[in-house]
Amino acid sequence: MITEFKMPKMGESISEATIIGWVKNVGDYVEAEETILEVATDKVDSEVPAPVSGIITEIRFQKDAVVEVGTVLALIDSEGVQEALNNMQEVSVNSGTPSAVDAPQLKTHNSKLITNTDVFISPLIISIAQKENLSIEELQTILGSGADGRLQKSDVFNYLKNRKYPIQSKPISNSQPTSTYPKPKITFVEGKDRIVEMDRIRKMIADHMVYSKQTSPHVTSFIEVDVTNLVNWRNENKDKFQDKYNEKLTFTPVFVQAVAKAIADFPMINVSVDDKNIIVHNDIHIGMATALPNGNLIVPVVKNANEKDLAVLAKDINYLADASRNSKLKPEEIQGSTFTISNVGTFGSLMGTPIINQPEVAILALGIIKKRPEVITTSKGDEIAIRSMMYLSLSFDHRVVDGFLGGSFLRKVGNYLEQFDTNTTL
Repeated sequence: MITEFKMPKMGESISEATIIGWVKNVGDYVEAEETILEVATDKVDSEVPAPVSGIITEIRFQKDAVVEVGTVLALIDSEGVQEALNNMQEVSVNSGTPSAVDAPQLKTHNSKLITNTDVFISPLIISIAQKENLSIEELQTILGSGADGRLQKSDVFNYLKNRKYPIQSKPISNSQPTSTYPKPKITFVEGKDRIVEMDRIRKMIADHMVYSKQTSPHVTSFIEVDVTNLVNWRNENKDKFQDKYNEKLTFTPVFVQAVAKAIADFPMINVSVDDKNIIVHNDIHIGMATALPNGNLIVPVVKNANEKDLAVLAKDINYLADASRNSKLKPEEIQGSTFTISNVGTFGSLMGTPIINQPEVAILALGIIKKRPEVITTSKGDEIAIRSMMYLSLSFDHRVVDGFLGGSFLRKVGNYLEQFDTNTTL
């Protein structure tokens, strides 16, 4: 029986994926649930298992092809498997492993569903897109005529002329003139310096960061919080927590819980901007900026963080952190965040000013926890004591978040950390 191996659905909003590479070739035997293919969607690389055991008889798409969900990728013959296995060695010796069938190229010019998430989008193109109400996803559907498929200004304007459902451009007033400052020359010393090409994820991060800075006027506020009681509670209970739940107790679940509570108090921080409308999200999904071993960054998401206790948060966060480090995240596990935190203290940073994770409107950075002498007020008056202190910073989108809202929200997060209930039962 011939089984069609199709591109699986990788998430609710994902309609296609890019083939990274085949683990097996035509003529190879595969076990059911054995990894046969690696694909990429957004920032996640995923392994796709074989649906049945059998011999791969045909591969229709090769590396770098962008394929829609549900499309047949390969054919697997599950009949006569044992006979084929017995003959595989003989076939290999006499004629070699059969080569993959030439894969047809996916025609991208007839389908706006096909996107190129690797395309570099310059600040000029982003500026044009903002004026014309073009989303980043729509930009990625336009075929570029520049080097390596790079989008040119003419490509965007030609696309707009033939756009089926044109959107009226937003009037732009008091626009800044284009800079005439020449691009600084980079000195390259042959034999000493080296060129490292950005990988796919790094290029996507770069584009996303430039897009965020072009889109949102960033403002950052800072506060300092005394987390001595929290630190003492965690030190006293981490072993008990490990024994009871078989999970590590880090500070991150407490941070996420405090942020989720503060969002419930200030729901207008949990929004997105859609042109002139503000989308207020009911669900509280907290993204955690996570560094990968290769130096790249990914943001797994703790879904419905406000509905979970510390034990559940710890389990979810430990799983997401481990899956991130081992490239095991599923596409839906990095989607849908409504607010993001970045624990810059993990790297020893005192504080940070992170860039907003679009389409959110704020991001919280948590600095390193350091012990130092502080003046505190006690029943005996002011005293100097050793306290565990930490800086928090909130970068927010000044289009919709003013200083009062941003400062009040930040202070509320700090209050929840400082006033952590040390009687919390495990």
